[in-house]
Amino acid sequence: MSQNILIDLEMPEDLEKFKLPKAVDEQFQSLLDKQDRSEDLTPAECVETVGLAKFAELLSSLRLRAQRALQLASQLRTIE
Repeated sequence: MSQNILIDLEMPEDLEKFKLPKAVDEQFQSLLDKQDRSEDLTPAECVETVGLAKFAELLSSLRLRAQRALQLASQLRTIE
């Protein structure tokens, strides 16, 4: 059963903060490139790749939600 929770937090003005840090992104890309070259990943690399993919997806989702929230807030300010 899914459950909704509400978290009140301040949204950063710079939505670029919702992305993988450069070194982490480079490692992720390196692992993906290795897969693309049909090279076998070690079990640890497989776990790391899946974890990084999930984390990148979460950050993308947060960034999109933050953008939507900022747009709605802007629209509400123009209505008032």
